[in-house]
Amino acid sequence: MKFDTIIIGGGLAGLTAGISLVNKGQKTLIVSSGQSALHFFSGSFELLSSSDNPFDAMKSLPVSHPYSKIGKDNILRLAGSAVPFFKSAGVTLSGESSHKRVTPMGFLKNAWLTSDGLLTVPADGTLPWKKAAVVNISGFLDFHSPFVCAGLEKCGLECREFAVTLPELEKLRHNPTEMRSTNIAKTLTGEVLDKFAAEIERVSAGCDVVILPAVVGIQDESECKRLCSLVSRPVKMVATFPPSVPGIRIQVQLKRQFCAAGGTFMLGDTVTEGVFEGGLLKGIYTRNHGDTLLTADNFVIASGSFFSHGLVAERNRVYEPVFGLDVLASDERGEWFATDIFENQPYMSFGLSVDNEFRPSLGGVTIGNLRAVGSVLGGFNPLKEGCGAGVAILTAMRVAELIS
Repeated sequence: MKFDTIIIGGGLAGLTAGISLVNKGQKTLIVSSGQSALHFFSGSFELLSSSDNPFDAMKSLPVSHPYSKIGKDNILRLAGSAVPFFKSAGVTLSGESSHKRVTPMGFLKNAWLTSDGLLTVPADGTLPWKKAAVVNISGFLDFHSPFVCAGLEKCGLECREFAVTLPELEKLRHNPTEMRSTNIAKTLTGEVLDKFAAEIERVSAGCDVVILPAVVGIQDESECKRLCSLVSRPVKMVATFPPSVPGIRIQVQLKRQFCAAGGTFMLGDTVTEGVFEGGLLKGIYTRNHGDTLLTADNFVIASGSFFSHGLVAERNRVYEPVFGLDVLASDERGEWFATDIFENQPYMSFGLSVDNEFRPSLGGVTIGNLRAVGSVLGGFNPLKEGCGAGVAILTAMRVAELIS
């Protein structure tokens, strides 16, 4: 089978690149092994949350950083196109101006773009309400109302805690493992959502705003909007501990958009071998397609970092398992980590070594038609710098430009 571009990895970076390419008329295939890091999504995309002025802070990043390879002008241009890009897929994002997201533990962290309907706090820390009803579902342990209240009270918001339930939700409590955000979201639809809204309306009387765990709307945003329309005061949601309903929703919507635009998505498949010739990747074999060689003019690897097995660490080496590409990583195991868990951990910056057009190398030879995007890249620390989503989105958009 022949394609214009084959993308390995169906997470945020892979889908962003895929949609960008099919929108340009390319016949594009995504090979995805399964669950992506979006299932652990906070609800907000971060650009460089370690800084209050991310665009200024980018000037001092090392040349190995993906942002440095994209270039400041390209970053400004691509970042400005992110909101309409996601809107075309049905993903509504807000907060391009500086703001903070609320974590499940009640902390405030800098954010770039946030899923519509989630609670955000302006950079100055002021909120437009005086009294909030923080409503949890009885027995749901992945949302801790006291922590959320403590964080919001620092912003001058008086919080009152409530817990509600319904017979349909009580059924989930028979097995503690079933009281998860995704199962709640699958339950809170139709008439059950109407009853849930009535309970929220009842307990939140006298409050200016309702704050809920983000457990509504797993397929699209319609259920979230409907809930808001059924409650007489503003409803805002806060991300829960994983699995993330907003993250799964974005994954579903992006995949839906990619396929609707003409892309081919192979879910549950993995690349077993690449065929290289003359410094180019000619084709790939996958587990599900056996002896069928999938060929393309261009390839993109978006397989993720250690979490999604895009990188693998053994006792004495770190390697990229799909093609064995060259990795930026220390050969000395003792240099992989800091003994203080709260210090910068060097292994977080490990990843593929690429040139300024995001082309990785194999045995020191640059692969001319292969590019890498997202967290499989080396040279940055997504956790410490708070830039994982920004790197995923912007490198994917930039690589799509370079290919097309």
